[in-house]
Amino acid sequence: MAARRINTTKLDIIRVGTRMFLERGYANTNTRALCEALDISPGNLTFHFPTKEHLLAVLVDMLCDFQMQMMERLVDEGKSSLLAFCLELMTMAAACDENEVIKDFYISSYTHPMTLEIIRKNDTGRAKAIFGEYCPDWSDERFLEAETLISGIEYGTLMTTESSAHLEFRIAGALNGIMLIFGVPEETRRIKINKVLAMDYRAIGRQVIEEFIKFVEETNEQALEELIERKKNKK
Repeated sequence: MAARRINTTKLDIIRVGTRMFLERGYANTNTRALCEALDISPGNLTFHFPTKEHLLAVLVDMLCDFQMQMMERLVDEGKSSLLAFCLELMTMAAACDENEVIKDFYISSYTHPMTLEIIRKNDTGRAKAIFGEYCPDWSDERFLEAETLISGIEYGTLMTTESSAHLEFRIAGALNGIMLIFGVPEETRRIKINKVLAMDYRAIGRQVIEEFIKFVEETNEQALEELIERKKNKK
């Protein structure tokens, strides 16, 4: 029997986990499959990630930043990130609508407590920057309270059944409701929603996943440690 690898790094696991979660699905990838793909023992895996959810948490944390940065590059609206915010949810919903594996990944992210907390913390900080001008008197606590509602809206937009409304109707209603919570004027809401609906959001959704996998594969050890350290300092 070949000797198992003993020098597998955290980055090796993240790279393999990213590809397996996004190509097989989070629910369909167990720790045994991860160990076999990496040719490591369960103990080596759990040394870096005690559970599969801990690995998912790192990927979600990385993806939150990656998605928003990509959206901002695509819309290029100067100082305003509102359209990028709208496009991000649009592309997530589109990706889930046409790919059950990607849907499983996103839904898992919203249903596991550890990853949901990461999403809420990331989105709360982002909301203060994007929507602060519409609700200047809001406290940090109120932004956090709003995020508990918004994450529910986002989950409901991504989690569909055979009887769910079509994508464009769902996303228009979700974006309108989210912006309304933050007091965005009706005309601004209408303009932003129409803009994202006019974009090739399905192609962008596929592009996000493809580029994220490439981003993780090209990330080196130092860049990963710097990213993790930045995240710690933000908390």
